[in-house]
Order: sequence, then C-alpha cells, then structure tokens
Amino acid sequence: MSSRVLVALRIEAPPARVFEAFTAEIGQWWRPNGLFQPTRQTDGRLSIEPGVDGRLLETHADGSVDEIGRIRAWEPPHGLAFTWRPTSFAPDQQTEVLVRFEPADGITRVVVEHHGWDAIPQAHAARHGIELFTFQQRLAEWWQDLLASLGSHTATPD
Repeated sequence: MSSRVLVALRIEAPPARVFEAFTAEIGQWWRPNGLFQPTRQTDGRLSIEPGVDGRLLETHADGSVDEIGRIRAWEPPHGLAFTWRPTSFAPDQQTEVLVRFEPADGITRVVVEHHGWDAIPQAHAARHGIELFTFQQRLAEWWQDLLASLGSHTATPD
C-alpha cells in the first residue's frame, strides 16, 4: 500500500448536506494553496461533474479548463473517490483522494485519505524537492484548512 495522508473533521450538518457542499459547491469553499496548485494558473475555480467518471475541473478567468482528476466512486451521501493529477504530472502519474461522510452524534465526520505521493519523485515540480514525510505533513495541514473551510461554508445559512 502506498503512503497516505489522513485527515478528519466534524461538521455540524447531516452527511447529505456535507456531501452536497463538498461536491456541488466545491468552487465556493476550496482554497488555493501555493504549494499544492493543480495548474500553473492561480485564478482557477474547481468544480466536480457528478457520478463515476465525472471530471474534477479547474476553470480559469480566461475561460480555459484543466482536468485535474476523475471520479472513481460516487456514493452519496456516504463518500466519493477521485484521482488528483496536477497538470505537471506525466500521463502515468496520479494520486487518489478518498472522502467519507460518516454520521456521528447528529453531525458528520468527514474523513479524507490522500494516497500515492510516494510514487511521485521528490524532484518532481509538484513535490518541490521536499522529502516525503515533510511533504505529507504539509499536505495534511492543507487538507485540514480545506475541511475547515468546508465546515464554515456548510454552516453558513443559504
């Protein structure tokens, strides 16, 4: 098994609402990070096409669109899985993100597992020359920030 980053956060909303916010509203809560940019452009907004084989897209201000990944599993409101492929990756390179939405005492525990960075060479632009353990610590911190943003977004009244 490949190395993984594992992050979890409780969000005060039912799983169906959190799944909807994660997928249909990703462009509203996803926060860019200079270290983990999926493309060379910094003005992108993410979106997810629902269902298995749907695409994870980044749309830029100039109208260009980059595919960042593909949906591998789509199980509302329980979870989804998708590949994560920054545009700097070679065709045979990818990582995978698994997201679970678990009911827990009237709220939702969101669990994110990001696998596969050990297959991306340390010298690769996406790894920034950072040793794997340190890279994964920073990646985990980013996922924590993203889930906190998801939680804030989900708690905001419509």
